[in-house]
Amino acid sequence: MTPTPRQHSPAHQLLRARFVAISWRDLAVSFGPALVIALAAIWLAVWLVQPAPPRSITLSAGPMGSTFWVSAQKYRTILARNGITLNVLVSEGSLQNVQRLADRKQQVDLALVQGGVSSGVATEGLVSLGSVFYAPIAVYYRGKEAHGLSDFKTSRIAVGREGSGARALALTLLKANGIEPGGSATLISVDGEQAAQSLVDGKIDVAILAGDSATVPTMSKLTRTPGVHLLDFAQADAYTRRFLYLNELVLPSGVFDLGKNLPAHPIHLISPTVELVARDGLHPALSDLLIEAAREVHGRASLLQRAGQFPSAQVHEFPLSDDATRYYASGKGFLYRHLPFWLASLADRILVLLVPVIVVMIPAFRLVPSLYSWRVKSRIYRWYGALIGIERAALADATDVEKAELAKRLDHIEAAVNKMKMPLAYADQFYVLREHIGFVRQRLTDTR
Repeated sequence: MTPTPRQHSPAHQLLRARFVAISWRDLAVSFGPALVIALAAIWLAVWLVQPAPPRSITLSAGPMGSTFWVSAQKYRTILARNGITLNVLVSEGSLQNVQRLADRKQQVDLALVQGGVSSGVATEGLVSLGSVFYAPIAVYYRGKEAHGLSDFKTSRIAVGREGSGARALALTLLKANGIEPGGSATLISVDGEQAAQSLVDGKIDVAILAGDSATVPTMSKLTRTPGVHLLDFAQADAYTRRFLYLNELVLPSGVFDLGKNLPAHPIHLISPTVELVARDGLHPALSDLLIEAAREVHGRASLLQRAGQFPSAQVHEFPLSDDATRYYASGKGFLYRHLPFWLASLADRILVLLVPVIVVMIPAFRLVPSLYSWRVKSRIYRWYGALIGIERAALADATDVEKAELAKRLDHIEAAVNKMKMPLAYADQFYVLREHIGFVRQRLTDTR
């Protein structure tokens, strides 16, 4: 008598399956993709997040004692309150400042730059944090009444010291009026008090005062000097249209002396603004801090500006930085308004790091239970294909030898299933699989 498949091997009778609360191996493998995604998100966030702002930055200012230099000292005091050291470099003025910024070999982060001096300088990569104050151009002269710079073609003209932004701007404006070095006019390299005193003494005919030279005390002194006149720029609107970095200003009558009504009538002046210019790699937190400092230093009212007029988003020769644009639109961020600077900087970087990670990790880890369930069930489902194959072969008029081989295959399947390690939550599916194995075995026996 040919033995039945059940007699060939007792493997189906040995139940060695183990049930556990959790399959840690499957859980670890299920966490793998989520962990990879989380690590990738963390790496990307770390790569994108700004580093901590530097503790020290360098500003190129102007000559010792100048308006630029005095302003820089005030910036340094304000930044020191927030733990930032501002190194102030003495310079010849705006022209040297912008040249230092343009030269990447120079250890300079930002500078005060008067409009109209960057011609011929490669300014790519330089951005503005905004205009911080006016640098008016005041032209005082002796002699008969003049109506424009073109009236001084044969005069002795003080145009400012060599290397200064005021000189560069004065030469540009004179050239537009047909006056150039080597021509009929005599151009003299003096400025400030020296130029004003030379005009009073009659040593020169015209003094072009700009920026630091055009201080209120100097202008007031010259306005009171007999025989000295302040040029009224009747063509001010034309200047502002030809030279886009210029603005038109009006000195009201009596602004220097109400009792004597000096000047006797409104005087039109032209003026560039001074911009706080930085390299485009300036840390965003420092950008906000510097604009705040500029607001504290330059925000008060004066003879030439209203309170709160500066700093402003008005720029001319340099594009406004993205950080400055955001600041002028919405002010400081929430953290910087309510926390000390360094704590806000740290919290800001932590949030930048955590938010994208959390956004990516939440959906990633929501997939873990589904992936865990799929892995456990896959160990059960993988045997159903083999069972279907055995059942179909048994029903296809197999010979006794073939059925004996099918029985061995079934025994192998049952032995493997009986050794499975399964979480208790899937015990029902385990027993359903064993019932199906028994069902196929019965079908195989019935066909004999």
